[in-house]
Amino acid sequence: MLNRTDRGAVAHLEMDAPDSLNALSSAMLAVLMDQFASLAQDPQIRVVVISGAGKAFCAGHDLKEITGARQAEDAGAAFYAKLFGECGDMMQAIKALPQVVIAQVHGIATAAGCQLVAGCDLAVADEDTRFGVNGVNIGLFCSTPMVAVSRNLPRKKVFEMLVTGDFIDAHRACELGLVNRVVPPQSLATETAALADQVAGKLGAAVRLGKRAFYEQIEMPVDAAFAHTTKTMVENLLIRDTQEGIDAFLQKRDPAWDQ
Repeated sequence: MLNRTDRGAVAHLEMDAPDSLNALSSAMLAVLMDQFASLAQDPQIRVVVISGAGKAFCAGHDLKEITGARQAEDAGAAFYAKLFGECGDMMQAIKALPQVVIAQVHGIATAAGCQLVAGCDLAVADEDTRFGVNGVNIGLFCSTPMVAVSRNLPRKKVFEMLVTGDFIDAHRACELGLVNRVVPPQSLATETAALADQVAGKLGAAVRLGKRAFYEQIEMPVDAAFAHTTKTMVENLLIRDTQEGIDAFLQKRDPAWDQ
C-alpha cells in the first residue's frame, strides 16, 4: 500500500493503491503516519517526496469505505469523526516533520488528495494534472480539505472551487500558488528529484530550524512573528556549521558541513 525508497538523503514514499486512485483510506492514513513517525526520528533524511502509483496522485477519501460505514448503528458517525480526525492529524504531521516534504503530482489530486498537495511544503506537478475540491458534486462539501487549500490559494478562488466543484489545471494551480513547478509528464520524476536534491544539499540543521519557524510565524501577528524569528536567527547563527557556511562564502569555496 505504501512503498518507501531511500536515495541518499531523500526518502520517496509512493502511495500504492492504484485501484482506488490512492485514496486516503483509514489504512492508507495509518501507513503514512507510521512512516512520518519513523522519518521524524531519522536525521539522515532531509527531504521526503510523496507520489502516487498508477494513473493518479490521490483522489481523496475512499468513498466505498465511507459508504460501508453507514451500516453501523450510528450510521457511521463515529467512523467518520475518526477518519477525518486522523486525516487532519496526518496533514499536521507533514508540517511537523523536520524534513521538507515535496508532493510529486500527476493525473488528479481531488478533495483530500488536493488537501495533501496543499499540506506538503512544496509541490511539482506534471502539466496534465487536474486539481479539485469537488465533493460538492456528490453532495459532500469538502470542509476538511478546504483547511489546507484555503491556506494556499486566494480565498475567493478556493470558495469558487468548493461551491462549483470545478477543476483547475496544473498551470492555473501554479499561478494560484498550489504548486511550485509544472513540468512535462515525462520529466516529472527527474524534475522532482532535482528539486529534492537541491534542498537536501543545504545545511540540514538550518532547514529544519527554518521550516519549523516558517509555520510558527505565519500564524502570528507581524510583531510577534518578528520577535519569534529574531530568536530563530540567533539560534541558527550559533550552529557551528552556519559559521562554516559563512566562512566558505567569504573565502569563495564550498562549505564543509557536518550536518
